[in-house]
Amino acid sequence: MPLIYADVVWLLNFCFDAMLLWLAAIMLKRRVRLWRLMLSALFGSLLVLLVFTPFAYMTSHFVTKLVISFVIVWICFGFHRFRFFIENVLAFYFATFMLGGGMVAFHFLLESEMTPYSSGWLTHSTSISWLFVIIMFPILWLLSKVQMGTIREKKLRFEHVIHVRVTCVGQTVSLKGLVDSGNQLRDPLTNTPVMIVELQPFAHIFPQAVLQMIQQRTYTDDIPSEWVSRIRFVPYRAVGVEQQLLVAIKPDEVQWSDGKQWTSVKKALIGFSPSSLSADGEYNCIVHPHIVMSQAS
Repeated sequence: MPLIYADVVWLLNFCFDAMLLWLAAIMLKRRVRLWRLMLSALFGSLLVLLVFTPFAYMTSHFVTKLVISFVIVWICFGFHRFRFFIENVLAFYFATFMLGGGMVAFHFLLESEMTPYSSGWLTHSTSISWLFVIIMFPILWLLSKVQMGTIREKKLRFEHVIHVRVTCVGQTVSLKGLVDSGNQLRDPLTNTPVMIVELQPFAHIFPQAVLQMIQQRTYTDDIPSEWVSRIRFVPYRAVGVEQQLLVAIKPDEVQWSDGKQWTSVKKALIGFSPSSLSADGEYNCIVHPHIVMSQAS
């Protein structure tokens, strides 16, 4: 009969609960006080000690596990509102299933045995040892943490202000663009994505007739011939405003930078807004997400 050290089992469960709660906090970007996290892990680990008591039958019951997990999450994150609490519970379960599933997958990958069975092969695996759990759990936790950081970095990349350069008739204008997933404006004829930019940075490039057309959003006959082929009228609808026409220009080139390198955009139109796009001046261009995502992929 194997010898079981209750204090070692409790310590391992305490550490695992704390790391799972920590990973859930990282996933949801929650700020958690250390004492709350430790207290929550302590409460969850006490469930293991019930295995060595006459109440051991309660530990395997679904309702007991569900209630304990709710209490663990409540101690760690608190209860501000119902949706907040449910998000925390789901994140905790997701972290648990992710690491647990990862350990089972690695166990089958590294320690599985093949046994002949009738005409085929039957795969079975020996029981997972504590040594395997102790080694693989921190490794999978670190991998999950790194992956969460990578996903968050990519998400922030599309929410952050990026640098944009627009070249038109041989002149380049530098802009600060906000990648906005809400901007789904496209030219209905060519399906070309449309970037919205402030008119002011381009005022010195455009002829007076083109500036007047952009401001009044109506076509005039005195447009210079070299500009006629560049002009597009794109229908758009804003909140609380009836459908209107946006004047867009086909540029020579559009480039954007994520801070590391410049990427050229093969297909884009530039739509102009006579008014400022950002009250605090953080950006003067709204970038269509497809422009960034298609080039990045």
